[in-house]
Amino acid sequence: MKVRAALAAVALLALGGSISGLSAAEGSEAVPETSVAVDPALPRFVPLEQPAPVVAEAQLETVQALPLEEADDAGDEIGGGMASWYGREFAGRRTANGERFDPSSYTAAHRTLPFGTRVRVTSAAGKSVVVRINDRGPFHGGRVIDLSQAAAAELGIVRAGSGRVQLALLD
Repeated sequence: MKVRAALAAVALLALGGSISGLSAAEGSEAVPETSVAVDPALPRFVPLEQPAPVVAEAQLETVQALPLEEADDAGDEIGGGMASWYGREFAGRRTANGERFDPSSYTAAHRTLPFGTRVRVTSAAGKSVVVRINDRGPFHGGRVIDLSQAAAAELGIVRAGSGRVQLALLD
C-alpha cells in the first residue's frame, strides 16, 4: 500500500513539474476560429460546457388539446407504435427546443419531427389528443413518441405507463 502511495506521489510531482514548466505564452495559444456554414433549418446543438439558449416565455406558444371536431383535418397518417409518457419528475427542465417542460401541457417528444409540429395521437381505445413536438426522444427502445402527462392522461395510458397509438401529422 505504501509503495502505491509513493508511486502516485512521484507521478503527481512529475506531472506537476511538467505543467508548471510551461510559460504563459506557451499555455495560452489562441485557437483560430473556423468558418462553418449554418443551415437554419437544422436544430442547433450546444456543447455541454455552454449554457442552452434561453427562450423568452412570451415567445412560447401554448397549445391545449383540441377536440376532434375543432382540429384542422384528419391529418396524414405517419404510422404508429408504442407511446410512453413523462411527467412531474421532469417539470421545469429544459426541453430540446429550449422551453421548460410542463407536464400539464399537451406536448410530446419525437426523434425526427420538427419542433412545433402538431400531431394527432390516437389510442387503441379510439381516444385522440393533439400535441405539439417540443422535445427529442423517446430513448427507450420500441417507442415512437413520449407524451406529456396531460396528453397521456387524456388517452388513458398513464396507469399502464405506455400504450399503442397511431400518429397523424396535422401541419
